Order: sequence, then C-alpha cells, then structure tokens
Amino acid sequence: MAPPRPYQGSVRKLVIAMDIGTTYSGVAYTILDPGEVPKIQGVTRFPGQENAAGDSKIPSILYYRQDGTVHSVGAEAAQPGMELEAEDEGLVFVSWFKLHLRPQTLDSEGIWRLDLPPLPAGKSVTDVFADFMRYLFACTERYITQTHANGESLWSSVKDRFEFVLSHPNGWEGLQQGKMRQAALMAGLIPDTPGGHERVHFVTEGEASLHFCIRSGLTADIITDGQSVMIVDAGGGTVDISSYSFMSTSPLCVEEIASADCIMQGSTRLNVRAERFLKERLKNSAYGNEEDIKTMLDSFDKFTKLIFKDAKDPAYIKFGSMKCNDPKVNIRRGQLMLTGVEMESFYKPSLEAILKAIQSQRQAASRPVSTIFLVGGLAASPWLYANLQHALEPLSLSLSRPDTHTNKAVAEGGVSFYLEHFVSARIIKVTYGVIVGAEFDPRDPEHRARIHKKVIRPSGRAIIPDSFSPILTKGTRVRENEERSESFMKESREVKSLSTMSAEIIGYRGLKRDPRWVDLEPECFTTLCTVFADTSQVFKVPRIGPNGNVHYVQTFDVVLIYGLTELQAQIKWMENGEEKRGPAKIVYDDGIELLH
Repeated sequence: MAPPRPYQGSVRKLVIAMDIGTTYSGVAYTILDPGEVPKIQGVTRFPGQENAAGDSKIPSILYYRQDGTVHSVGAEAAQPGMELEAEDEGLVFVSWFKLHLRPQTLDSEGIWRLDLPPLPAGKSVTDVFADFMRYLFACTERYITQTHANGESLWSSVKDRFEFVLSHPNGWEGLQQGKMRQAALMAGLIPDTPGGHERVHFVTEGEASLHFCIRSGLTADIITDGQSVMIVDAGGGTVDISSYSFMSTSPLCVEEIASADCIMQGSTRLNVRAERFLKERLKNSAYGNEEDIKTMLDSFDKFTKLIFKDAKDPAYIKFGSMKCNDPKVNIRRGQLMLTGVEMESFYKPSLEAILKAIQSQRQAASRPVSTIFLVGGLAASPWLYANLQHALEPLSLSLSRPDTHTNKAVAEGGVSFYLEHFVSARIIKVTYGVIVGAEFDPRDPEHRARIHKKVIRPSGRAIIPDSFSPILTKGTRVRENEERSESFMKESREVKSLSTMSAEIIGYRGLKRDPRWVDLEPECFTTLCTVFADTSQVFKVPRIGPNGNVHYVQTFDVVLIYGLTELQAQIKWMENGEEKRGPAKIVYDDGIELLH
C-alpha cells in the first residue's frame, strides 16, 4: 500500500474526529499543513484522569444541575465522591444517552426502551449530544495547546478552519446524522451556514474501523487484489458488521460487498441481563436493595465481565465489606459468586446474534469472505473472542483481534476516512423512492382495483395515487458521488404554485424486490426525508385543457447523490437545450435541515 500523501491544500486546517460511544468516547485529530504528510494523533489526556495519561477514552456520562446546566462530564463525572456530591446537590446523572438517538427500526426487543436510563427533564438527546461535543472540543483544545510546541499559536492559526468527522453506528440514517450536525451547531463547533454545515462529515463505525485496520497494518497480509474482509465492531450499544473487498492495492481501492448491518447487542446488553439476574437472585436478601445492586453492577461492568473466560470457572462481583455474608445467595465476605454457566447466560444472546449477523452478511456478500477482524470495547472480552473463534472455525473463517488499542479504532479511523476515502463504493441498505401518481391504464388490473381513487389533472389526465416509484433499490452498489434522479411533472392552473416543490423520499423496508403500491403493505414504507427546492426558474409551459382552460406544466428532475455516507440532493431541468441545476434542501421529519 502506498504511504500517506502530503496535504495538497493551500492553508492549514485541523481535522477532529469524535467517536461518541454509548459507554466510552474518544477524539483523534490531524493538523493539515500544506506539503506535509498528515499524522493522526489521539487526545490521550483528559481532565479527571491525569493519573492515567495515555488513556484515549473517557466515560460517556454527564451530571446536570437542577437548572439544566452541566456540572461535570466524562472522567470528571466519575471522580471518587461524585455520587455523594450528586446526592447533596440534587444532580441528575446521564448515561447511555447515545442510544436515545437510535432509529426505531433497531428496536428489535420490545423491552429495549424500558432498559434505557431516561434523559433529564427538559433535555432532548440533541441537547445532551451538544453538551458532550462541547466538552470534547474543549478537551481537544486544551490537549493541543498544552502538548504541541507553540500550541496556543497553532490553535489560533486554525480557528474557523476546523473540519469535524462524526462517527455513528451502521444502522443510523439521515435523521440521526441531521441531529448530530444540529448538536455540533448548538455546541458552537460550526456556524449555521451552508459552508458551516459542510464542515461536518459522517462515517459509519464499521468503515472507520476498516480505515484503522488498514492504517495500523492489520490487513497487510490480506490486501491482495480481490481479497475480502469483514469488520465486526462490538461496542457498548451496538455491534456493527461490515464487509469489504480490496479491489486493487496500488492505489488502494476498497468496495463494500454487502449491506452493512447493525444489531443492538453491545456490552450494555450484558449489563441489562446481569441487572435482571441480580434483582431476581437477591429479591429476598438483605443485599437486594437498590444501592447494593448498583454497586454490584458497577463492579460487574468494570471488572467481572472484562476478565470472564470460561464456563468452568466461577466469577466474583465485589461490592461490600468483609462483614457482608449471605450464604443462601452465594455472598461471602463482600463478594457475590456466580457460576460460569450463570455468567455465560449474560453473553450468549449477544454471541448468537453476532453469529447470525455474520452468517447473514457472509451470504449477502458478492465475494467470499475468509477473514474477520473483531474490534471495539467488547472485543477485549476473552469469552466472546474464544467462543466466536470456536464457532467460526468450522466455517473456514479466520478471526483476528488487534492486540492493543482497539478502543482507538473508530476515532483514528475517522480521521483516516477524511484523509483517504479508501471505500469507493457502498451497498444501499434500503430501497429509496417516491410516491407518485400513475397515469390510469384501464387494462391494468391494479389500476382498475383502485379506480375509486382516480384523480383528474387540469390536463384531463387521470392518475391513480399511491404508486411507489423506486429510485434506487436495496442491495445496489453505488460509487462515491454517483447520481440517481426521478423526473417530476407538475400541473397547475396557477403559475405561482409552481415556484416551489417538495418531494418526500420514501424508504421501503419490506421483502418485495419490486414494490409498486403503498397501500399493499403501508407499514413497510417510511418517510426518510423531504427534499425542498425553489423551482421559480424552471420553465412553465402554458397549455389548454380539455375544457378550454389554461393550465401550466413544469418538468424537472430531483437528483439524489449517493455513495458518500450522507444523502445529498439537487434539482435539474432543461432550458433552451442546456441543463440547469439548482440547490435543494433536505429536511428530516423533525425539522433538521441539510443545505446544498
């Protein structure tokens, strides 16, 4: 693989990648100096964990005051004595806030919503993201100014020239990206202008992990033309599964070969299962109170689940003093003993879901996959790694796990994504399309069955509404900046009504290869976003209708630009034989806007 190239820009920039995880978060960055080869670095010193210099992540937690202001964030919110201070001051603790942003399509378990710790009263998930981003940005500024020679001068030289890369799970879509961009705006990271919006870039956690594996040399032995690899990023909230093929090595060109998958089976699910188990086990014990169970869960999360290896061995959760004993529930000298089989019960549902997703990904892949890289926080679990390896061996799948620093994978991979864009083609995850009126055809039985819905246009044309017109079908491979368009014809007796347009972009998530009618399975169609555009410049043709009245006809195309990790839109039309284009605005269902 060719070495990194010098930065070709004319001015210095700072690229900051934020990996805001369900349980832990990190930041990586690079300073782009003209003519210099960029160096990817991590922020490895955060307030509250100065004694752990070199640690590249902080807990994704916050404390809020009763008036809604932020009291403390990250490692500072996990300091000894914080719980007592929180109790005295009435502070509100927030964790796992990232999962409040997930798409509803990922709610595979009916009880999932009940498992999530609530957000503070009066705070939206976007508010919390903004507060956390603001903190990470301040930590990045402090680290750079204190670590680099002439750090203050360096920081001043890149002000207003920041580029941000925000990573997110494979299963998140445009609405989630829009809210993250809105959070960056609220945090003061970018100005509220089209240019400011464009300074925020998105990358899936799977693709960021691929970039990390490539740049760390982990894929060196398999980067031969045509070889393929699967990335399993097992994090705190989600497990992201992505498959890629190395199409060429010089220059390095990678293509996605299966639609990226995302399952809600990260390490937090182990905590949820452990909590249910403890509450049931200790319901008749003196140690079944809320405070002791909370202490047990904290010990389980930080120690027990990280070192558990084998069902043959018992596991211990330390929570109290030497005087804490209850032999009926296996509590002795302040430690609760769990059998290895009991411990396995917390892991097995996640293991089974990961294996099922790997099999599904393998079957969907357009090229055979022989190597899997396991990264993310949960990858450190010796039990998960050993059992995945055991299950994958009969399938001739080789499982590898980087020895160190997998918790840096997404943040550093995000910077690499900005610099290099190894992935040139991606697989569409849902079918995109629009709902249109189909011109009535009396010979078509589907049209005849819907004749009661028939609408007459000013031109006299009869149309049947609720027809679905696919623009791009699920499973299609699209290249970066590839365009697809849908033609629109609007008719109106009032010329003024043709000055603007809006078109809902619909996602189809059903099983049909060629869905045509929304009313057959309405639950499978959801609005992904709405495209708005100014069409006042698009030519309007006057025509005479069958009743002699004048009406106006306007034709144009809505252009969707795919292949990046974010959907973009434009409109185009013909004028005197020349193609014209105009900007379009993508609006998500809660008013989040993306300008182009």
